[in-house]
Amino acid sequence: MAKTFQILTLNKIAAIGLNRLPAARYVTGTEIAEPDAILVRSHNMLEMHIPSSVKAIARAGAGTNNVPVKKMSERGVPVFNAPGANANAVKELVITGMLLASRNVVPALHFVAGLQGDDAAMHKLVEDGKKHYAGMELRGRTLGIVGLGSIGRIVADAAIGLGMQVVGYDPEITVEAAWSLSSQVKKANSVEDLLKHSDFVTLHVPLLDATRDLINEKRVQMMKAGSVLLNFARDAIVNEDAVLAGLAGKQLRNYVCDFPSCRTQGNPGVISLPHLGASTQEAEENCAVMVVDRLRDYLEHGNLAHTVNFPNISMPRESAYRLAIANANVPNMLGQISTTLAAGGININNMINKSRGEMAYTLVDTNSAIPSALITQIAAIPGVLMVRDLPLEE
Repeated sequence: MAKTFQILTLNKIAAIGLNRLPAARYVTGTEIAEPDAILVRSHNMLEMHIPSSVKAIARAGAGTNNVPVKKMSERGVPVFNAPGANANAVKELVITGMLLASRNVVPALHFVAGLQGDDAAMHKLVEDGKKHYAGMELRGRTLGIVGLGSIGRIVADAAIGLGMQVVGYDPEITVEAAWSLSSQVKKANSVEDLLKHSDFVTLHVPLLDATRDLINEKRVQMMKAGSVLLNFARDAIVNEDAVLAGLAGKQLRNYVCDFPSCRTQGNPGVISLPHLGASTQEAEENCAVMVVDRLRDYLEHGNLAHTVNFPNISMPRESAYRLAIANANVPNMLGQISTTLAAGGININNMINKSRGEMAYTLVDTNSAIPSALITQIAAIPGVLMVRDLPLEE
């Protein structure tokens, strides 16, 4: 009989994603006590008790700051995310942010909202007042992009389409990303180099120790006078003290972000949106579909893609019998696993192992079913974090 997987949902997950889990094998709900996996969006899991039954966590979004990734790694639990699924939504909001700032749209809207009188009076007020809201065009301006991942690359394409010059900086850019980047994007040699030459700067990097306060007081003072800073990544990437000082000294024209705060509230140079970056129906659906598909492939076949703590690994099924093993990246692990199987009379049909930092992962296909006692032996090998038996179900 096929195993039934229990999936706990901590937030509302788009139905188009959940519907990709066959009802005959998957039960989803908000009150599952011992889930096999957890689907989450924004729920804060950092202090949450996560049952030992959990074999995977899938976050329907890009960032995983609300998930205890390190703790899960120590338990051999992969954390999936959906990189790029919300890229178009964020890209459109970045372009919107540049237009809001460059054309003084927000103060102009407030001005019009305060007009009083008949049409003739309002017309006169408009003609007298519009000079205070004259802006600048994006065409010919330079956009600096820090981070050239899924979002940064399509922001670059959109800006080029608007006639902007684009300069980018990303020391961690992958070969695949570099190939897909427009040849019109000029390379900056450093963050400082990018800031000095950009009229607009947009940030598209994850929040890590290395990126916290990436934009600090020193770097704000390096920016072109009157430039616009956009942050639709993570709030702590930008130091608010530095931004407020930059606005007060006219080094910054505007700070456009997705993260309102008490300190920036009411500042005329700050344009804050209520965390709308991925808040479109399309983005939510894309994220749900991506993580559900990856989660299902992992639960049923042990394959891994789009995790933040495990290597990408996939092996076609050549046998009805498979073991998936999460282990510390230490010497002789493969030897111990294969020796244990051989001693138990199990012939290996196919085997693959990959590592990522301190984490390693192994898939083993065998010619016959693996006795539970043998699985217990493998689980007892020092450094093995989790062992899953994945027989192919009819």
